[in-house]
Amino acid sequence: MAKLYFYYSAMNAGKSTFLLQARYNYIERGMVPVCLKPAIDTRSTEISSRIGLSAPCISIDVGQPILPLLPCEFSCILVDEAQFLDRSQVEELCAIVDIRKIPVLCYGLRTDFLGKTFPGSAALLALADILAEMKTVCHCGAKATMNLRVDAAGKPIRSGDQVCIGGNDMYVPVCRKHFFSPGNSVPLLAAPGVPD
Repeated sequence: MAKLYFYYSAMNAGKSTFLLQARYNYIERGMVPVCLKPAIDTRSTEISSRIGLSAPCISIDVGQPILPLLPCEFSCILVDEAQFLDRSQVEELCAIVDIRKIPVLCYGLRTDFLGKTFPGSAALLALADILAEMKTVCHCGAKATMNLRVDAAGKPIRSGDQVCIGGNDMYVPVCRKHFFSPGNSVPLLAAPGVPD
């Protein structure tokens, strides 16, 4: 039976990597997965992961109906950065699952840098059949559940627009304790390297 899945986490838990692995699994079995990504994420025209994997995708604007963008035949829908969907798009994905019996796997952030849910995340938390938390770690070793927006020196930024597209240069996954620690600097994430 088809279901709507929401895989959520803080930044840098490997959501895009898991999406690309799911895509590969469908292709390997002779199926046709369709990848979607909200157009607000302007970092790339593809879905790409920090470990170098990528795949083509269809970009969707906020409020844009999804079904007209899809090919005639497809086996599943994989949505990256699903927090940027709006409620009507999440409801449309529910209809695709319920009426067409096609699974939809959404990957995204649960909360923004202020600890508030995004519209897409709120709708998915309310409507998805399966909720799965993906785990990553804070610099202290605890489970990171929050996204801290930081300046170039690692100082927390506590105000601004909800959406500010960026990666390791702007956001650090932290535990709740370090999210609420006032004024503390946090170590910025370095590009992975090979230890000496």
